[in-house]
Amino acid sequence: MSSRAPRGTDGGAPARRGRPAPQDDVPYALRVGAAWSWRVGIVLVVAGVLIWLLSHISLIVIPLMIAGLLASLLLPLTSFLIRHKVPTGLAVTLTVLGLVVLVVGALSLVGRQLALGFSSLWGETRAGIEQLLAGLSDGPLNITTDQVIGFLQEAGDAIQNNGGTIVSGALSFGSSAGHFAAGSLLTVFALFFFLLDGGRIWRFIVGLAPVRARAAIDGAGRRGWTSMGSYVRVQLLVAFVDAACIGAGAAIINVPLALPLAVLVFIGSFIPIVGALATGIVAVLLALVANGWVNALIMLAIVLIVQQLEGNFLQPMIMGPAVALHPLAVVLAVTGGTLVAGIPGALFSVPLLAVLNTSVKYIARRAWETDPALRGSHPAPGPLPLP
Repeated sequence: MSSRAPRGTDGGAPARRGRPAPQDDVPYALRVGAAWSWRVGIVLVVAGVLIWLLSHISLIVIPLMIAGLLASLLLPLTSFLIRHKVPTGLAVTLTVLGLVVLVVGALSLVGRQLALGFSSLWGETRAGIEQLLAGLSDGPLNITTDQVIGFLQEAGDAIQNNGGTIVSGALSFGSSAGHFAAGSLLTVFALFFFLLDGGRIWRFIVGLAPVRARAAIDGAGRRGWTSMGSYVRVQLLVAFVDAACIGAGAAIINVPLALPLAVLVFIGSFIPIVGALATGIVAVLLALVANGWVNALIMLAIVLIVQQLEGNFLQPMIMGPAVALHPLAVVLAVTGGTLVAGIPGALFSVPLLAVLNTSVKYIARRAWETDPALRGSHPAPGPLPLP
């Protein structure tokens, strides 16, 4: 029989016979909770530091993320051209140039429509303001035109007193316009090389990981890329349907600027739920200012019908299979992304959540061990084709 004294549960100094080690007095559930707490705390701290760093280089991060979304959308077109004997460099160039021409043409058309419709809209707005003033003076509030003019004069004085702030805001807008132009050029540049050398870039990233983890990272990246591409293509279809229906409805009931409104709805639809709500409000207000309450109510009915069509038919039928995310998860992702990063956060939160959801499930199932796409060598060619 061994004569050694019993040791504590932590393998340290021998515990006195009949007296438990100090940690044995702590309930097991509390010890497990404490272990989880400090690990989760470290993860949150690292995530916070990462978000802080990314926020300081947002002028680089945002264009790269937009380029990634566009690459996942345009990659099938590039692959189609390559399969039909078009040289890789020429196929990528044609794809990017086609996108640039499409965007510039759409913006030019919208700008022309705005210029043509602004004068008539301004006249209708003046008539609406006159009707509003007449209603205020004849209504129970009994607000006269002189009182309204006094309010406007006070507002003008306030603007003059805060001229420095307004000038500062104008300068800030000019700086933002410069940042937008630089970001647009960076987006086009990054998109070109994502389509041209995406596989090489992906293999370099996977090669930075430990050898034993490369297969899992490569497979998870592939699945995440596929999920993001599915999301972008499906969201593009949903945005097109929303814009076409609301724009056509606005044109039928003679709401001015129907085409710019349709473009606004198309862009806003890429921010799930929130974008549709915001652009719907703009459509109703535009109808109200231009044509009165009856027209605004009809526009509201059109917006609600389109949103019901999207929510009850398009989303379950095509968005659900493409991106397996619960609607509550989508709302929380958009809200959290908006709080953290504003409009870019609202735009990128759902595709990032879709990628994370797919990648984590892939790793949790250890699916790379039986993935036929990864057999042979690790890492395999990346989600973007290597020319």
